[in-house]
Amino acid sequence: MMKWLMRSMTELGSRKWISRLTGRLAQSSVSRVFIRSFARIYRIQVHEAEKPISEYRSLNEFFTRRLKPGARLIDNDPATLVCPVDALITGAGPVKSGTIFNIKGQDYAIEELLGCSPRAAKYAEGFYLVLYLSPTDYHRIHVPVDGTIVERVHIQGKVYPVNEFGLRHMKMVLSRNERLTTYIRYSDGEIAVIKVGAMNVSSIKYVDPLAKDVKKGQELAYFEFGSTVVLLTESHTFTLRKDLNPGMKVHMGESLGTLRLSNIIKGRG
Repeated sequence: MMKWLMRSMTELGSRKWISRLTGRLAQSSVSRVFIRSFARIYRIQVHEAEKPISEYRSLNEFFTRRLKPGARLIDNDPATLVCPVDALITGAGPVKSGTIFNIKGQDYAIEELLGCSPRAAKYAEGFYLVLYLSPTDYHRIHVPVDGTIVERVHIQGKVYPVNEFGLRHMKMVLSRNERLTTYIRYSDGEIAVIKVGAMNVSSIKYVDPLAKDVKKGQELAYFEFGSTVVLLTESHTFTLRKDLNPGMKVHMGESLGTLRLSNIIKGRG
């Protein structure tokens, strides 16, 4: 009964007008009075912020804050795929026959996740990572590999929560929510960075200007509230770092694992 009630309330709360209303409030100067309480409740590391907390003009401006230079170190090994966000790993594993299995008890077809993109076939035997950003986290999204942006796709959808309850009890949240997908081509392959909207996320925005050729650690986009990033690598091109598992916290810039780079392999030989 309780699960049904929570699901029904979530369905009602997934309406985009509610998210827009929440977004307008967070962007208004009135919301400034909530910043200190918000930071205290969520134990945000305010000392890492680019500016003193008193200089942020709205809750949204604080939420989308940049960090001080050097607050995150970028793993510059050319063969390394770095984490694009500060997040909790809620899923990681191989894609099998075009399907991601058992993310909180649910299976996802790559084709649906990518909005029936013809690129989906590239990822049919690839690897996936699901990275959940809570309100505590830094909410800017960075480039995980040196390369070239070859396509950007906006997929309309709902704004269901992507937290533990949403992923486990709502139907196919990652494939039903609004998404911005960035395809980045690097020297020996391609990755998909899927930014998934969520309840009370008024928008997902690309940084402006955004160059076509990008570098690891460069700003790519940002969420205006907690959400999720799904990373996909092409078939047979990625090996996860051995000590990483779902339930672990990761930070932007740290290694997630290694990519297969033929030119580096030849050079080492």
